[in-house]
Amino acid sequence: MTIVSFILVLLVAIEFLYIMVLQTFATTSSKTSKLFKMPKEALQTNHLNTLMKNQGVYNGLLGLLLLYLLFFSEHAKAFIACILIYMILVAAYGALTSQKSILLKQGGLPILALISLLF
Repeated sequence: MTIVSFILVLLVAIEFLYIMVLQTFATTSSKTSKLFKMPKEALQTNHLNTLMKNQGVYNGLLGLLLLYLLFFSEHAKAFIACILIYMILVAAYGALTSQKSILLKQGGLPILALISLLF
C-alpha cells in the first residue's frame, strides 16, 4: 500500500469516527443538527435519538475496523477495498434516498482512497 493510500484510508477512518462522535455523543448538538440538516427538536425525540446513536456506533465500528486493518493486519489491502466499496455504496444510497450531498460528504474520501488503493 502506498503512503498516499495509507493517508487517505486513515482520513476515512477519522471521518467515520468523527461521524460516530456526532451521532452517538453529540446527538442533539447544534453541529449535528447543522451537518445532518435536522432540527434540534427532532434530534431530541427518543425514536430519532436512538436511531442516530445506533447509526453512530455502526459508523464508528467501520472507522475502527479500518484503523485495525491499517496498523495491525499484514494483508489488509483487499479487506480495506471491500470496506471502502461498502462505504461508497451506502453513501450512494443515502444520496438517492436522503440528500444528494451525502455522496460527496460521506463517500468522497472513500472514493479517493479506493482509487488510490487500486491504482
